[in-house]
Amino acid sequence: LRRAVRKPDEKLLKKDVEQKNILITGAGGSIGSELSRQIIKQNPRLLVLFDISEFALYSLDLELSDMNSNVRVISVLGDVTKGSRLKKIFEVFDIQTVYHAAAYKHVPMVEKNSIAGVRVNVFGTLACLQTAIDTGVESFVFISTDKAVRPTNMMGATKRFAELIL
Repeated sequence: LRRAVRKPDEKLLKKDVEQKNILITGAGGSIGSELSRQIIKQNPRLLVLFDISEFALYSLDLELSDMNSNVRVISVLGDVTKGSRLKKIFEVFDIQTVYHAAAYKHVPMVEKNSIAGVRVNVFGTLACLQTAIDTGVESFVFISTDKAVRPTNMMGATKRFAELIL
């Protein structure tokens, strides 16, 4: 990036993670899985991994269990657009912090599958956010994209719409 590297503020990182019950949507994806790897190092009380892909969730669950962490990890298969299922998960696991990374993010695929893109990126975000509000979640982190700035494609437009919902 041709700029000085900024070290993370450890105090800020721990604020919404340390000894908290965390839910990561889209945990099996590229961003969600990296969030999971980093968050487990910050000593949450509980880490709930939520994804629609069985294989991705299984792979991440195996990887995290090999880290020999004392953090309890729960892997849950599910669809972010299903509000009633989300609500049950948020309540059962007393979720305090949500990292919402579930999304369709590949521009060509969303262009070819715009209805699916709207369903997951817009309505999935809405369902997660509404559930977080309804269950009193303390912190909600939304993963967006640079393509949401003056979007020129369907994927960017769905992520921009999701930003506006938030």
